[in-house]
Amino acid sequence: MKRSSSKGEANDGVKGSIDWELRPGGMLVQKRQSLDSSSSPMIKIKVSHGSYHHELTVPAQSTFGHLKGVLATETGLEPKEQRLLFRGKEKEDEECLHMVGLKDMSKVVLLEDPASKEKKLEEMQKSEDILKAWEAISTVRTEVDKLHKKVVALETTVFGGTKIEDKEFSILTELLMLQLLKLDSIAANGEAKVQRRFEVRRVQRYVDTVDNLKARNCGAFSNGGNMNAVPVIWEEFESGVGSLKSPTSFPTSTVITKNWEHFE
Repeated sequence: MKRSSSKGEANDGVKGSIDWELRPGGMLVQKRQSLDSSSSPMIKIKVSHGSYHHELTVPAQSTFGHLKGVLATETGLEPKEQRLLFRGKEKEDEECLHMVGLKDMSKVVLLEDPASKEKKLEEMQKSEDILKAWEAISTVRTEVDKLHKKVVALETTVFGGTKIEDKEFSILTELLMLQLLKLDSIAANGEAKVQRRFEVRRVQRYVDTVDNLKARNCGAFSNGGNMNAVPVIWEEFESGVGSLKSPTSFPTSTVITKNWEHFE
């Protein structure tokens, strides 16, 4: 906003003018010139930020918004994350340092905005949870890799025609199911959830393989096909992990009769 000087033309013949600006509170004052070390005296300010203390040198006529910009490089806090208090009162970005009485060696308190701090804590917690999930899944993957080697060894033995005790199949199945339970207990999101689902399906395939090998080992296969094997049905946990579920009925060729024998 510009208004011409009431004095009209200056002594040198050039028409003078005054630039005005509206200050907070509605006060109309002459507009300040751009700040630099030659037009505004420099003052040193002590800023307290928790257990940290900073000493900054800024133009006396600068604003608290400018001060926040300087503090951003010192503290790592963005200006919007900062709250500056002088004499117990929070100051707005547009307020000038010298207008509120801030002088050389004055003290200012810097607080981090509560909402911003809470958001950072949530992001940190989320990152920790993701890292924890990745580590847990990685541990299970290592165990599953070891069990897979046992499945391959078992497969080689069975197809080689060597008879194996049933307990070997049962033990391996139990170990695989234990890994499924571990996966079910892992709270995962995003990519970690995808990796967990991949491991679940991998374990399920190995369980199916062991069941088929057990049936073959017992001589249940005929002409390359398993005609009498009990089908494996997977049910979903709430987290999406599969578990073995017994079928509601089993195929049987046994006929039960009620021909009772009478004793004397």
